Formats: sequence, structure tokens, C-alpha cells
Amino acid sequence: MKNLFYASFLVLFLISCSNENNTAKSIESGVSEDMATQRASLISNVHYNLSFDIPKEQDAPISSKLVLNFNLVELQKPVYLDFNEETSKIKSVFINQTDVAILHKNEHIILPKKYLIKGNNTITIAFNAGELSLNRNEDYLYTLLVPDRARTLFPCFDQPNIKGVYTLNITAPGDWKVLSGSKKIKQTQKGEYTQHEFGASDQMSTYLFSFVAGKFESVTQNPANMDMTILYRETDTTKIKYSLDSIFNLHQQSLSFLEKYTAYPFPFQKMDFAAIPGFQYGGMEHVGAIQYRESSLFLDKSATANNKLSRAKLIAHETSHMWFGDLVTMNWFNDVWMKEVFANFMADKIMNPAFPDIDHQLAFMINHYPNAYSEDRTLGTNPIRQDLDNLNNAGSLYGSIIYNKAPIMMRQLETVLGKEAFQTGIQEYINTYAFKNAVWGELIAILDKKSTTDMVAWSDVWVNNSSRPIFSHVIEYDDDNYITSFKLFQNAEDKTNHSWPQTFEVLFLYPDKSKTLTVNMIDNELVVQDAIGLAKPTSILYNSNAEGYGVFPIQEKDLEIIPTIHDQVARGYAYINVYENMLNGSITPAKAIKLYSTGLVNEKNELLISLISRYTTSVFWKYLTAEQRLYYQKEISEQVWSRLQEELPANIKKTLYSSYKSIGYTNLSLNHLYKIWKKELVINNLKLNDDNYTELAMDLALYGHPESESILKTAEQAISNNDKLNRFKFLLPSLSKDQQTRNTFFESLQLEENRAKESWVANAMNNLNHPLHQEKSIQHLRPSLDLVEEIQKTGDIFFPKRWLSSTIGNYTSPEAFEILQSYLKENPDLNSSLKSKVLQASDDLRRVQLLQKQIDTSLD
Repeated sequence: MKNLFYASFLVLFLISCSNENNTAKSIESGVSEDMATQRASLISNVHYNLSFDIPKEQDAPISSKLVLNFNLVELQKPVYLDFNEETSKIKSVFINQTDVAILHKNEHIILPKKYLIKGNNTITIAFNAGELSLNRNEDYLYTLLVPDRARTLFPCFDQPNIKGVYTLNITAPGDWKVLSGSKKIKQTQKGEYTQHEFGASDQMSTYLFSFVAGKFESVTQNPANMDMTILYRETDTTKIKYSLDSIFNLHQQSLSFLEKYTAYPFPFQKMDFAAIPGFQYGGMEHVGAIQYRESSLFLDKSATANNKLSRAKLIAHETSHMWFGDLVTMNWFNDVWMKEVFANFMADKIMNPAFPDIDHQLAFMINHYPNAYSEDRTLGTNPIRQDLDNLNNAGSLYGSIIYNKAPIMMRQLETVLGKEAFQTGIQEYINTYAFKNAVWGELIAILDKKSTTDMVAWSDVWVNNSSRPIFSHVIEYDDDNYITSFKLFQNAEDKTNHSWPQTFEVLFLYPDKSKTLTVNMIDNELVVQDAIGLAKPTSILYNSNAEGYGVFPIQEKDLEIIPTIHDQVARGYAYINVYENMLNGSITPAKAIKLYSTGLVNEKNELLISLISRYTTSVFWKYLTAEQRLYYQKEISEQVWSRLQEELPANIKKTLYSSYKSIGYTNLSLNHLYKIWKKELVINNLKLNDDNYTELAMDLALYGHPESESILKTAEQAISNNDKLNRFKFLLPSLSKDQQTRNTFFESLQLEENRAKESWVANAMNNLNHPLHQEKSIQHLRPSLDLVEEIQKTGDIFFPKRWLSSTIGNYTSPEAFEILQSYLKENPDLNSSLKSKVLQASDDLRRVQLLQKQIDTSLD
């Protein structure tokens, strides 16, 4: 009997193990939507108790422990914890105090059903922390876990709709500081190390968990009624003194505005932040411990108004996320755009009282329209809301469509509802879903009750469909040149039958007056009744209030009048519309750059000069022939140089200097820039800091200055900040005159560990692939494309697009186009979202070929 019992037990055990293994084999990698939905219905009351022991040695493993508690509604099947790391990093697994075999398949730790119970379960796992998102440096590290990287650090339920509470315990070298999303409750010295114990956090999704540890300076201020602490590594005392108070005050201004606008008090236990050198993004909204790129926060007196506005908007954006994303979180990452659109939309609102001297309609237009168009015009465009079957593809959802087109959509939505109804709807949304998850449809249902418009149908066009409208008109006049018929049409650029309901203004210009008409476009065609009977205008400027969206008709004859338009928003949108029409072939690049060069000479608004400079650089390097480039370089640089000698405000001077530097590659310009770098030539009221001189040294090398080697050596010796010195050294090979050095550097980027500093890598690739060096660097183009799939797997969310923009995005030659076409043809199964990024980044390359075909056809 005894032997029979053991035999039966063994059979049952083997069957059980076999069933567990068979189930594991059927589970796909990543976090599928089906798995996430099933888990969210069964699991609640999640508490992660995490310990990390950080050694002094950068390469040594980080010994870690997780005690996980969760409530299980019923015992249907095994529970799967996400852990995207090698199985060897898992040391032990205990389920409800039972030591169990380690089952780790397809990025999941399997918790067998037989060890689980209905109700509260306790899972204890000893492991070495995953390295992919730990961002380890010699004397600091930081986690960055959005969108699905928490599972690369520790075992978890890595999906936004299973929120949890975190209790964190970190042991780190004794001279390190540690910041996390909750308050520190105890600190204990343990020899050369210090143990930092933190209290239980507020509820948050896994992607919002974070900690920063390392050699940082810290400052605490209380700008209103809450202490805030910043960690930073900046060493420039001028920047530190100039920036610290502003950083704290800008956070407080944002908090005060949001509490009032949402009618919901700040929802978390603290509001701290860390400024990190070379941080991958501008910022990341971790609960209680926001992370920023250090250079975005620390400015000095040389900063332009645009620099200051950008910093303030960044802070407002990340602070807005405390309500929009952190408090109310999307249910699944297909709605990741919701948190981003609200953060950007609220940031724009917050800036109004914070910067009363700024034209915020102009700032909104310049911040959003060019970037939105840059993706929406491409063959790789996508809807604002995208489908997502597995979280491992979530990183590809990010881009200018959600960051820039979505706020334009949201402003139209506010216009449809009215500002008061829109705000009360947002307040209801926040109050209803606080510390919960929501989908876009639930917000639309709230707003739909506050409007006579069918908001569901309205939303479907704007949110669930891609592309943009191309507008055209048919105008008829009588014998006395009065309008008898004015018809306006919109057709989707992607040839679908969609039409975008929107409101915008049309400006009729006459020799001695102007007339503004408001257009409410509902369908594909509209008769503009208010125009009938008006005299024929000299020119017509569409979207003069910059609230519509699309490409509007404009004629080359109207370009001369644009710089004379009094209203700077109307003038600014005309600059944008000219660029879009140039790309579509209705205005030549030569005509466009003539307009922009005139604007650089005449404009007095810093934001507009910055916009024009951006377009000038793009047309100059991508849409002009080599011969045209030489001609316009001389003309534009002479004009800008002359203006730099005038008495102008410092912010205008610095913006113009940046324009001059961006095309200053020929002898006279190069000599001027060299003398500025040597400080032999001083331009009155042009304020440059040490970082500006470092960047200028690198530009001189990029442009092939004969003294580039000594320039770079001198520049290196002048850098006292170790983080900035490391960046400079990393970039040096990309600036080398020696082709083999550049080739070797590119080859080194094949290895993942050499791409860890993603912003540095993007800068280096822009150097390698600059138009002046493409004749030799084109050999790296196909290998760069072949790396994209690996970069998507190993890089952070913005890196695939940045890699593509700094490689294929720099090219316009027929040879590069052939390489692109060959790559696409040979990779028919390329992930659709990644293919979209390729098409977005290479849009200029495609358009240059189309424009050249038009020229060839016209010559025939």
C-alpha cells in the first residue's frame, strides 16, 4: 500500500508538473491584452515589499527580495508574474511559505494553482535585479520603467490596471542619497553602507514606481504648504543659484492651478524630483519622485525666453500628470495618449498666468502644429488612439501624434463644449476615477451629457482615424470683382472619406483693411455664406487664428505679404502653412527659404524667429541642391550676421546666433564662429555660457574647421563637470576627421551596452550622418536600419524614432532612397508600428524624390 501510495503521488505530481509546463508553453511573451484583462478581474489589493542591496561596484549584481501580497478572487488557473530576465537571476520562490520549484517561461514566473488560495496570498522571491532599466552609472543609478519595464527590474503584475502599494528598502553606499515615491521613515548606518527604509506608497501602476540613488546634492524648499526636495548633480554655481528658486516656484504654480482647475487636492503624500544628467526624456512623472533631464531644469542668465518657457511647460506637464495619469490612469496602454494630451493641454493653460508677457496662442501653435504635422503628413501616420495587443509594443505608441496633435484635438473639443462645460466634465472625470483606471469612452460619455453635439461621432473622427485634411476652395466673382460663390472643401490626405469637424478663421486682406470670417466646417464641403458679396481680396490667409488643423491653400504671390501681416499668430501660421505647401509641391523650396530669410531679418518675436529658424535649417539642408545651398548660405548668413550687430534684446540675439550657427559651415561664417569660440570676437548682448562654448567647439569640428583637433582638446580641458565630460568624450569619435575612427565608433554601437546613453547616441549619430558627411557615412545607413528591431527591444520608448531620425532622417539622396526601399522590401514582416516609425523618419527623403520627379516632368 505504501509503495502504491507513493507511486500514485508521483504520477499525480508528474501530471501536475506536465500541466504547468504545457500551460507555460502556451503563454506568450510580454503582457498580452487577454492576460491583462483576465488578471485584472481576479487580482486586487496588491502590495509590493521590495528590497534592493546596491553594491559599490557598478558591474556587481544587485541582490534583491520581493514580498508580494495580493488578493485572489478565485482559483481558475496558475497566476503569472511578469519577469523579463534570465531565469538564473531568480534564486528562490516561496508561495504562502512553501518553497516551490522555479517555473519561469516566456518572461513569466508561474505560480501553480495548487499552492495558491482564495483571498490573500504571500509570494516571496529572492532575485538579482534586472539591469535593462536600472540605468547604472559609476556613482548613481535610476529606474525608468515606462511603459512595460517594471518587469525587467523585478517580478510584478506589469499592467496599468493593477495598481499597487510599494514599500521600499534600499541599502546603498554610505555617501549616496536615495529618493523614491514615498517618505523615508528610517535610515540606518551599516558599515560602509546605509539602509534607507521608506513607508508605504500611495497606490500606483507599476510603470510609475521608481527610485534614484547616488551621489547627488539635495535642496529642500517649501514654496507654499508642502516641503519639496530636489536631487541634482549640476556643478555650475551660476546655474544652481539662478535656477533653484524658479524650479520650486514653477512646481508650486502648477500645483495651485491644477488643484483649482480639477477641484481635487494634490493626491499624493509628497512631491519631490531629481535632475539627472543625460536623462532619456525631458521628464517622467513618477509618483512623488519626478525625474527630469538636468539640462532642461538648470538655466542661467543667458537663457532665452523660449528656454524658460520650455522649462516651465515641462514642469507643468509632469505636474499635470499627478492628476492625469498617476491619479486617474488609462486602463490599457492603447489610451496612453490620454495622460499625455491632458498633461500637454493643462501645461498650456498653466503657462498663461505664469508667463503673462507671452502670446500663448502663438506659443501653442508653435509648440504643437509643426510637430503634429511632421508625423501626420507621413505614410507612417497613425490615429491618436491606437490598438495594442501586447504591452511589449507599447513603446511604439509614443510620438508627436499623441503629444502634439492630441492637444489640438482637445482644444477643438473644448471649443465645441465651451470652457465651463469642459472644465466641469473634467472635474467629474477626476472625481469619478480617482485612484482607478479609465478609458477614453468613459470621459466622452461624461462630456456627451454636457453637449448637444454627438460627441461620440465627433471623437471617432478625431481620435480613431489618422491623417489630416487638405483644404481647397472654389471662388467665383462677378464682373465687378465681388464674390458670388465661395466653396471650401476638405479631403483627407490619406485618400479616405473622412472629414474633420472644426472651427477656424479666414483672413481677407485688402490694401487698406482686412476682414475676418469664422468658418464652422462640419462636412467635406461648405458654402461660406458670409463671404458672398465681399470685394475680391488681395490675399486670403486661412486658419489665421491657428485653431484649425490641416493644409490650407496659399499662392506663391501671397508670400511677399506674409511678413507684413500685423497679427503675429496669423503671420506665424502662414509660415507653417507655407512649409506644408512646399512639402506638397505647390511652393518651391527657393521661394520658401526666401520668405524665411526675410523673416529672420524682420521678425522681432523670439518665438517666431525660433520657428522660422527651424524651417530655414530644414529647407536649407534637405530641400536645396548643393549649389543652392552655397548661394543661400552666403545670403542668409550675411543678413543674420548683420542683424547680430544691431541693438537687440539678449534673447533675440541668442536665437539669431543659433540660426547663424546652424548653417555656418563656409569660410567666412566658420571664421566668425571660431573667433567667437576663442572669445576674440564679442557680440554685444550675446550671452553664452560654458555649455554653449562646448557645443560651438563640436560644431566647428563638425564643419571641418582646420584647427578642429586643437579646438576639441581645449574644449575638453575646459569641462569641469564629470557628467558633461563623459558626454563630450563619448561624442568625440563621431566628430573625428579620421574615417576609420568614425567607422569604429559606429561599429561599437552594435553592442547594446554602448547605446545605454540614448540621448548621447542620437547626438553622435546626427554628427555621423550630417549632410556634410553623408558621402562617406551612407555606408552605415543599411546597418543602422537593420539595428532598429533590436533597438526597439532594448531601448526606451523614444529611442527607436530618435535613432531613425538621426540616421535615415538626415538623408535626401536617391542612393539613400534606394537603400530604404530595399530595406522595406526585404523586411515585409517588420512590426507595423516600427515600420510606421521608419516611414515617419524618412518622410523628407521620400518627398525630395517626389519633388525632383515634378521638376524632371516639368522640364520634359
